Amino acid sequence: MNTIKTVLLMTFLTLLLIFIGNLIGGNGGMIIAFIFALIMNFTTYWFSDKIILKMYGAQQILPQDSPELFRIVEELTTRSNLPLPKVYIIPSSQPNAFATGRNPRNSAIALTEGIIKLLNREELMGVIAHELAHVKNRDILVGTIAATIAGAISMLANMAQWAMIFGGRGSNDREGNPIALLVTIIVAPIAAMLIQMAISRSREYMADESGAKMATNPLYLANALRKLHIKSQQIPMQANAATAHLFIVNPLNASGVAKLFSTHPPIEERIKRLESMVYGNY
Repeated sequence: MNTIKTVLLMTFLTLLLIFIGNLIGGNGGMIIAFIFALIMNFTTYWFSDKIILKMYGAQQILPQDSPELFRIVEELTTRSNLPLPKVYIIPSSQPNAFATGRNPRNSAIALTEGIIKLLNREELMGVIAHELAHVKNRDILVGTIAATIAGAISMLANMAQWAMIFGGRGSNDREGNPIALLVTIIVAPIAAMLIQMAISRSREYMADESGAKMATNPLYLANALRKLHIKSQQIPMQANAATAHLFIVNPLNASGVAKLFSTHPPIEERIKRLESMVYGNY
């Protein structure tokens, strides 16, 4: 179901790009914006592991540094037929984790010091399985494609904005409807961002389900999410909003309208879905 939802959202995002591109910049403007967005996002995608790990001061560890942690990783990767990823520790008290890397053979998982101290072995297994599921499902690639299209739409809107300020003429001048163009400039980037966030939430649900099966017990992850949600609210983390979507729980506090733009589904719903895999719907 989440796979179908992701495909539908990606299709809608692509159609939105085509519509906005023709309305604001014509075919030429749409192609230029898409190429620039493609270059920027795929450069980030290719070097994402190095950039993000360095951003959070993550340090790579070896099996002798944490034998029990590596036993969990090895058990899960063997079970799911995945290459062994590099393992990093982030010097942060907030319990959290993320996966990065452009493909399974170039992947890494990063765990904060806080999460290792907080969770027991079974809960830690649930979290690591969730992150390995992101790797197996190639969610970083999906997220990059979504970001590329959303970025192209935002770039088109900026092009149209500057064209209006300096009196440039766009394809919409033939329609004689500058108000519609102005509304599009404002609404299109917001719509693209909302769709991008919806794709991210859908992939989180999918990683929860896949990771729960990989760990053999959905309650491992459900119990971990309860603890992580409480502690992440209590312990702040200096996280970049642009990378918040990578973490297993949102490292930034979101409330009110901000929840509409959250890349993470509600924790309560995630736990409910995981528990339903054990007890059925209730």
